[in-house]
Amino acid sequence: MKTVKFSYKKSSNFSNTIKNLRWYRLHIDPVLMMLLLLLCGVGLLILYSASNSNFNMVEKQAARMLGGFVLLFIFASIPPIYYKRWAPWFFTITLVLLIFVLLFGYTSQGARRWLNLGIFHFQPSEFMKLAMPIMLAYYLCNKPLPPRTFHLTVAACLLAIPVLLTAKQPDLGTAILIGFSGFFVLLLAGLSWRLLLSIVVVGAGCTPILWHFMHQYQRNRVLTLLNPERDPLGTGYHIIQSKIAIGSGGFMGRGFLHGTQSHLQFLPAHATDFIYAVASEEFGFIGCFAIILVFLAVLGRCLYISTQAQSNFNRLLAGSLCLTFFISAFINIGMVIGILPVVGVPLPLISYGGSSILTTMASFGMIMSIHTHRKLWSS
Repeated sequence: MKTVKFSYKKSSNFSNTIKNLRWYRLHIDPVLMMLLLLLCGVGLLILYSASNSNFNMVEKQAARMLGGFVLLFIFASIPPIYYKRWAPWFFTITLVLLIFVLLFGYTSQGARRWLNLGIFHFQPSEFMKLAMPIMLAYYLCNKPLPPRTFHLTVAACLLAIPVLLTAKQPDLGTAILIGFSGFFVLLLAGLSWRLLLSIVVVGAGCTPILWHFMHQYQRNRVLTLLNPERDPLGTGYHIIQSKIAIGSGGFMGRGFLHGTQSHLQFLPAHATDFIYAVASEEFGFIGCFAIILVFLAVLGRCLYISTQAQSNFNRLLAGSLCLTFFISAFINIGMVIGILPVVGVPLPLISYGGSSILTTMASFGMIMSIHTHRKLWSS
């Protein structure tokens, strides 16, 4: 019987040809890169209209995207073994920064989410969206899978602390994404459906307790979801105007730069959280369906990469990062069309903003690193 071992040596001329390609040497997956470039291009196009042809905003967003791609190249060039080694340090430092935010953070619009470094502010909770799946993948990768009750308990504690610290800021949207990023690691590790159903039942039973600890504005968001017309000029204004924009777009849309809700300032946050409503009005059902297809293509490619991973750590990390990206898009679109509460989650690579773009691109860099640093089997 032949002995099978890991080796970087290629076993065929085809493999050697692939390795000599420039994108392979840069540790870039060309399919995923093209999809990301397409998504960013669509985002800039929609932003140009949503900002009332404000080219300055488009330039700033393009610069952030360029910085994001630079970050992607850097993260893609780092072998996954280093992410595994650095996981405890990265998680601990980010957790300490979250504690610093509560003690010394910069407050804006009633929320304490940023640390002031003098020349700029940054939001540590965005880093936790990366640190959480890396840490849980590191913790579970060498454990028996599916994980045992003790290991699940420890993982749940590691997950709960950052989520609660982020929710305390308050930043419910980012807290939800951090929670999902850790939950997906547990799900991919083999979390049983029976246990998952039990968690859902217990969570539903704790709803009255959760309602008691929610801020008043968070309660209003839930009530507005159930009945937006209860306060049409207050808490329900956003979602009502968003639905008007989506409905007026129809099947084919009003046309690029011809949306009335955003250009006449009826739609709030039309360049950030509600930019999907702008796309709906101008490009209609066809345009929005095409955007969703691009998101699904990115998800499909990343899930394929995760299935090709050759270690538990790589598989758990890649799967969690791509599912977190998709759930961000799902939550944003869901709140814009009125099936989810408004929680302030941007549409990835489409909404105007910087922190989300950088962390999203860093996560895709990690996914590409996992794919392009694979060891090939040779006998």
